[in-house]
Amino acid sequence: MKKLRGVLFSLAIIALTFTLAACGSKGGSSNNESSFKSELKNKGELTIALEGTYAPYSYRKDGKLTGFEVEMGRALAKEMGLKAKFVPGKWDSLIAGLGSQKYDVVINNISETPERKKVYDFSVPYIYSRFALITPDKSSLSSLKDISGKKFAEGTGTNNERVAKKYKADTVDSGDFSATLSLIRNGRVDGTLNSAEAWYSYQKNNSTKGLKFKDVSNEEKPVEIKAMFNKKSPQTRKQFNKAIQALRKDGTLKKLSVKYFGKDITEKDK
Repeated sequence: MKKLRGVLFSLAIIALTFTLAACGSKGGSSNNESSFKSELKNKGELTIALEGTYAPYSYRKDGKLTGFEVEMGRALAKEMGLKAKFVPGKWDSLIAGLGSQKYDVVINNISETPERKKVYDFSVPYIYSRFALITPDKSSLSSLKDISGKKFAEGTGTNNERVAKKYKADTVDSGDFSATLSLIRNGRVDGTLNSAEAWYSYQKNNSTKGLKFKDVSNEEKPVEIKAMFNKKSPQTRKQFNKAIQALRKDGTLKKLSVKYFGKDITEKDK
């Protein structure tokens, strides 16, 4: 009888240990969730900063904000159990606002650079952007090596501006794709180094007469596009990354990519 009682006591101790461990695990999960939500600017919301002027990433249609990054932002927020709140602004104000924690994240066709990484954190990539050279149809420019000393319209602080300057082009600020193409047509600039995806989206509903397009991804490899976070928001970034992986796995990212870019650019080798 004593031996049976000893066995029963041991089993009870084991059961209690598993119960406490399970409670501890739930508590840890709750603490992580609490930590993540305590980092947010507004309760129950993911405050997303973007420019809203660069189709097909984010732009206005009939006065309403739309685009790949807008729909993706909503889907990511929902996956995180939040509601998306978009705050459009100019590039410089987006960066300053993130630094002062006015936003939770900036989703604006951004790539990670050594300089940016010193100050900000980044998500995992959600798309891979290819470069394209866009010039007047009679232009002699045919490669990135040809653009040295030429006047190119680029969005300030963008990957396009960075690469254009790398090849020694003189850049002028133009963050709106349609406006950039107008500058080229009117002879005010020699061209633009832009994303092939923006061109594909634009030509669906607009004439490209008078313009020449060339994919130059053989000269500059595709750029990993990521979201940018304040370094004081590690849990938000962690949850955001989980949401990206979930949307990639269930096909949402691919679906949105095909809708706005005409093909899947969410995978590196596509």
